[in-house]
Amino acid sequence: MESETDEMRECLIGCLRPRLKELIVVDRVLDLIDFIENEQKERIRQKARNDGDISAADYLINAVVQKPHTPGWFTAFVDALNNGGCNFAADYMQLNLPTPEAEAENENCVRLIHLLIPSLADMATETVCAHCFSERLLTEDERDRITAEIVNRGRRSGARELLRRIIKCPPGWYSTFLQVLKDTEHHVLYNELTGNEDHLFFFLKRDNEFIVLKWLPQSQDLNPIEQTFCDSEPLLSFADGSALEVARSPEKEITLRDYQMEVAGPALEGKNIIVCLPTGSGKTRVAVYITKEHLDRRKAEGKPRKVIVLVNKVPLVEQHYSAEFLPFLKNKYKVERVSGDSQLKISFTEIVKKNDIIICTAQILENYLERANSGEDEGVNLSDLTLIIIDECHHTQKGGVYNHIMMRYLKQKHKNKRLVKEQKEPVPLPQILGLTASPGVGGATKMEKAEEHILRICANLDASRIMTRRQEEFKKEQRKIVVSVEDRREDPFGDVIKKIMTAIHNHAELTPTCDLGSQNYEQWVVQKERQAAKDENQKVRVCAEHLRQYSESLNLCNTIRMQDAFSFLNKYYEEEMKKKTAPEEEHKIQITDTERFLFNLFKDNKKELETLAKNPEYENDSLSKLRTKILHEFSSRDEARGIVFIKTRRSAIALNQWIQENSKFADIGVKSAYVIGGGDQSVVKPMTSAEQKDVLKKFGNGQVNLLIATTVAEEGLDIPACNFVIRYGLVTNEIAMIQAQGRGRAEDSSYTLVEVKNSGVAEKECVNEYRKNMMNKAIQKIKSLNQAAYEKRITEFQIQAIMEEKVRMTKKKQKDIKNESPSNVKFSCRSCSEPICTGDDIQIIENMHRVNVTPQFRKLYIQRENTTLQERLLDYETNGFIACKNCGQRWGSMMMYKGIECPCLDVKNFVVNLNGKKISKCTKWNEVPIKFSAFDYAEHAINMTMSDNSDDDETM
Repeated sequence: MESETDEMRECLIGCLRPRLKELIVVDRVLDLIDFIENEQKERIRQKARNDGDISAADYLINAVVQKPHTPGWFTAFVDALNNGGCNFAADYMQLNLPTPEAEAENENCVRLIHLLIPSLADMATETVCAHCFSERLLTEDERDRITAEIVNRGRRSGARELLRRIIKCPPGWYSTFLQVLKDTEHHVLYNELTGNEDHLFFFLKRDNEFIVLKWLPQSQDLNPIEQTFCDSEPLLSFADGSALEVARSPEKEITLRDYQMEVAGPALEGKNIIVCLPTGSGKTRVAVYITKEHLDRRKAEGKPRKVIVLVNKVPLVEQHYSAEFLPFLKNKYKVERVSGDSQLKISFTEIVKKNDIIICTAQILENYLERANSGEDEGVNLSDLTLIIIDECHHTQKGGVYNHIMMRYLKQKHKNKRLVKEQKEPVPLPQILGLTASPGVGGATKMEKAEEHILRICANLDASRIMTRRQEEFKKEQRKIVVSVEDRREDPFGDVIKKIMTAIHNHAELTPTCDLGSQNYEQWVVQKERQAAKDENQKVRVCAEHLRQYSESLNLCNTIRMQDAFSFLNKYYEEEMKKKTAPEEEHKIQITDTERFLFNLFKDNKKELETLAKNPEYENDSLSKLRTKILHEFSSRDEARGIVFIKTRRSAIALNQWIQENSKFADIGVKSAYVIGGGDQSVVKPMTSAEQKDVLKKFGNGQVNLLIATTVAEEGLDIPACNFVIRYGLVTNEIAMIQAQGRGRAEDSSYTLVEVKNSGVAEKECVNEYRKNMMNKAIQKIKSLNQAAYEKRITEFQIQAIMEEKVRMTKKKQKDIKNESPSNVKFSCRSCSEPICTGDDIQIIENMHRVNVTPQFRKLYIQRENTTLQERLLDYETNGFIACKNCGQRWGSMMMYKGIECPCLDVKNFVVNLNGKKISKCTKWNEVPIKFSAFDYAEHAINMTMSDNSDDDETM
């Protein structure tokens, strides 16, 4: 039983946790705590390397308070803080707290250091470090680490590391640091931190944010303050004429290179254009310049002005806002950003009204255009906007969200022509600016089709021209290297996997028509699984599901290590066995003969697979070649920073783990992290946009110098100072190839392809090079058209697109007319084919979530905990998942909606039967042509209350 004292200490640490996270330097303290297991310590170190000290300190605190406690744990933790140089944190733990005034002053000092890091990073770091060590601001270990950082990453990086360390010292460090600057003759930095006759810094808290203020003195006396705030310049005025003004960084001046000014030319005249420049050539900077000129011109003319910047990925919102539009335009215009991650409390309509420039994901604008169109809510009209900038505009095709927005534009444009003929006032439309590195050729194999593809994009964007840099101005091509690999002489691990797969084929009477583990094989297995689910052939369905996992393990074995492939399979079977274990002991989940056969098959071969996975003799040659290439890049460059593109999320995580576990990489300063997509997948936990942003930020500032990425990092994301790119067994289309090559922006950057078995990298890359050349020729051919011929073709494509849209919308309306009675649709478990419910039993919450709250349904499922789903969302939260009581198949999640538990169904886990016809695979609810009734919260709550009362009556 936990002692009362331990409970109080846990409570104390809980209260102090936010402060401790800021003050603990993990690598100082971790080795001094002997009651934390080595394996756990390594995980905390890994967290520090990947996510920084604050996140790692959180993990460290969790380990410290973890039960059961060892005797003396609290004292040992405090001693570790003291001996590790984290004396300020130790003081907090012993309640030796500074006064509120001293703490506030210390916070201001820390904040000022953070604000002035760009200036302080220019210090003579070696000299300052030596003085800080002698003044006991740094430990010996910290001095050595900073020295190593200077050697590996340069003086500025070392300065940042030094500043990060000293701000965690006890109060008093600031004055000591000032004296160090003075002693080392850093007079400019000393004056900037202390204030001189020109300026002093103050802090003012406004709207929960600290504003840095600068005092401009007229006398030495501080008389009573008269506070005035205007929108642009927060100002505190003194009676004697002295003043406090915002010490904001000056707005940057936009300067364009000659080629950038040339491509911007038509847009500066108000024309719609596409700017097509290679990645790293400053497309966004061109857009910022055009935005400024557009707003300046319309302001001078007294016309309305409103610019909206559309992006197709959430991280790009913050990137364009903080790196481009805000720094250049903040002092003259109001800039705001909105995405699914935004925490703004007002509607998007209000944001549009109150700001000059809005950066947002395209779907948000489309939603509000639709609101205005349907009249259901106050929305946004195209006529409210004067310039729309579309980033990665090659996506304006094939029914994507960019296309939906531009289709509204094109329809109104052609309506305006009719209005003009009728001598009526046309509806104003915004100017359009498209940005892309590559429009691609859309899979074309002939020049004619490539031209047509690009012209259609131009038509969809109503572009009067496509602007490119002159061919002779392109920077020289990167060094491209193709690394071929030798096939394994022996592959006993893969042979065992294939032996297992053959046994499954025989059991299910399946005859594959392609090589095991190939992409064609994966497609074949998926088709078999879908057909078997539709036919209620559970034997084939479950075998196909397991074959997919073995196919994936073959891919992992060919790409990363055998032990990664084994670990993946082992985890899969552990999870499958858990599904067959009910939370209540008295309930048994059905295990079929086929499932028992599959479990035993893996069990019988598990030991052999595990033994083979540990034998390095049989590892694949691709990994060896990749190791050699990475080691070469880091050993031959002063500051190497690169990206390895890889196919799957699972392999990205495994490759990153391999690199971090390999001491050879650590010895030459490799600091890796992975970045994967944010879309949900059942097997691999997706990355949130905040996690992606954090990793990319660390890559940008050098805390991470090797990024392992799936295709999420190929397009759009700003990844500067990258001097080598490796595509590891991954080649998609020519657009992705150009984008990936463009990630290597530094001088003398290299681009390498490493072959992986079954990937066909070299062949696909040859095709992409051919398509890239075809695209460039097609663009030049289009640019050579006279304007009349160009506009004629564009108009034809636009009319064709409008007509096709009408046909598509008519079909959609017919499809959306959900006249089918809900009773005509029946749902059965995808795994065991047990009937579950009809459409009458399902209700819909907020036009989004399909729930079944009937008492009958409650008897059919079991509930399991799932910590990864515990995420608060508006008025509801997901809290675990529900699974078939009969077979353990997951059906959906348990959703807490305004205090009521609602089983929320995911249609992909069911076979849908509509009027006796089975639909093998529905991935989205809108594919089911049924209009479900709305969830009546009040009625359901009343029914629950009455049910509870009747239960109470029975117990009385």
